[in-house]
Amino acid sequence: MLEAVTLHCPYSGEAFESSVDCSAGSQAYVEDCAVCCRPIEVQVRVDEAGELVSVETRSDRE
Repeated sequence: MLEAVTLHCPYSGEAFESSVDCSAGSQAYVEDCAVCCRPIEVQVRVDEAGELVSVETRSDRE
């Protein structure tokens, strides 16, 4: 189940739309910023019912 989310780039400060797959459970992955193309670490938390709890972004330097 894909859910639309707004990610915030830790480098440029810009926001952009993306989607996360809640059926995969909690996860961490790297996605390039749609604005500046730098790699962003994305951490997704999903509860036991498959509902999105939170999405956090950070630079690869944090």
